[in-house]
Amino acid sequence: MKKDIKELIILIIQILIFYLLPLTAGPADTMGLIVLLLILTFTLAIVLGIISNKKIKYIYPIIVSTVFIPSIFIYYNSSASIYILWYLIDSLIGLLLGSIIHLLIKKLKKK
Repeated sequence: MKKDIKELIILIIQILIFYLLPLTAGPADTMGLIVLLLILTFTLAIVLGIISNKKIKYIYPIIVSTVFIPSIFIYYNSSASIYILWYLIDSLIGLLLGSIIHLLIKKLKKK
């Protein structure tokens, strides 16, 4: 457990973003909120890809999209279910980009 603390911290930040950020948005701000959530999810996935050496990081996109599901019923309506797929793809692309950056940094350090 102590070895996976970085991954756990990023996941906790992601959960807080999904559940606390919508409290600050009004009903007219929904699209802006969704864009902000996508940007933050992408950024966290990149950070996770860069700092984590664990293989467990590759299930992060599945965890992110699963953690988002209850927020649909709390803050949005059933039409927001499509965002589950968006967050899955968004975090997957961010994670892959972060992993590539991690490998490039590793190669540069070897030289």
